[in-house]
Amino acid sequence: MGTASVRRPAWTTPADLVRTLRRRWEAGAFLTMFASGQCWEPLGIGLRGPTAGELAASFGDVQTWVHGWERVDSRLVRVEHKRVGGRVIGANSIPCRAWIDGYDQLWTLLGVEQEVAAFIAVLEQTKAATPLLVDWVIARPVKVLSLAPDWDMILGTVRWIDTHGRSGSYLRQIDVPGVDTKFIERHRGILTDLLDLQLAAGRIDHTFPRSDFAGRYRFRKKPGYVRFRHLGSGCVSGPTEPATALSGPNEFTEITVRAGELAAAPPGISAVYVVENEITYLAFPPVENAIVIFGGGYAVSVLESLAWLADRGLFYWGDIDTHGFSILSRLRRRFPHARSILMDRETLLAHKTQWVTEPTPTSVDLDYLLTGEADLYRDLVTDMLGPSVRLEQERVSFSAIEAALPDPPMTITAARTSMAELPGHDL
Repeated sequence: MGTASVRRPAWTTPADLVRTLRRRWEAGAFLTMFASGQCWEPLGIGLRGPTAGELAASFGDVQTWVHGWERVDSRLVRVEHKRVGGRVIGANSIPCRAWIDGYDQLWTLLGVEQEVAAFIAVLEQTKAATPLLVDWVIARPVKVLSLAPDWDMILGTVRWIDTHGRSGSYLRQIDVPGVDTKFIERHRGILTDLLDLQLAAGRIDHTFPRSDFAGRYRFRKKPGYVRFRHLGSGCVSGPTEPATALSGPNEFTEITVRAGELAAAPPGISAVYVVENEITYLAFPPVENAIVIFGGGYAVSVLESLAWLADRGLFYWGDIDTHGFSILSRLRRRFPHARSILMDRETLLAHKTQWVTEPTPTSVDLDYLLTGEADLYRDLVTDMLGPSVRLEQERVSFSAIEAALPDPPMTITAARTSMAELPGHDL
């Protein structure tokens, strides 16, 4: 037979006291009190000790427990006693409460003198450089301590943006030793907290969420680019007077341009196709008076700024999977007349041997799908056709692509008329 384990009495030990105090330290309350100048009030922690019955039944254990408290440094912990006893055993004095009488005693007991010194150094630095942030620092000492090695650069970034930042400059232009765009991204949350306190109200654009650091503090963002190629016999017109000294032809079969600079449609274009796969984009069949745009997944959001797409036949072709329909719905939210091609049940079933598995499907509600699209999306979400079914664009036969293209391309009027099955949207 095995030896039964001996159950130790659940009496508070000096180690338990330290653990209790450390939990409070880790919550930051002690440092906040200290940094805000609050006078220390003696802190008493009740000790769970033996009852009179336990004193009689386990006197040896009681002695060991009492001796443990006698070894505690009285300069750090003041131990209060009470008398416990009865008829079986005489009255005995045992510890009942431990008192911490000052900040210094607490710091030494917990062994946090270096952390306290580091926090005070950070606090003094903040007071000198950015006084508006002092209250924030005092209220979050644990967070600030975790950032102490980088605090000089964090404050430097805040001060630089406050004193040198200009609307329309890039984050890359922030000139603080040791700070680059990766540093800013890594500390985006803390920088946002501090800048919201430091900057004047007019320097912050609250229409942008905290996650959009550049937009919120009026920095210029990396521009979105539109890559497109002409599908007909003509070419895409280039600038007649190049802005640089580089010389070259005035016309191109393919061009990449900033979305903000593509304010008007290329001349003679009546239809626009948006595809997601690059090779499909490059091999897209000829269509007169049309261009094909390389959408590149959710980068289709760049197209939302091209208002002229509302006046052209607009066709979207993406993967037949949950994210493909999500992108389609987003595009159609901005351009309700947009049509999908090769994103139907017939195409999916015709290419069953080419199905793969979608790695991370979505299941969000999509409000801008036509009836057939919505039915297929629901079947994909619920795995009615199989687990996470996906037909990638590049796996669709080229003959299916050629057969799907209207000849001539659908006009904007025809596209609008055919959208009658989209409920709840007045076209």
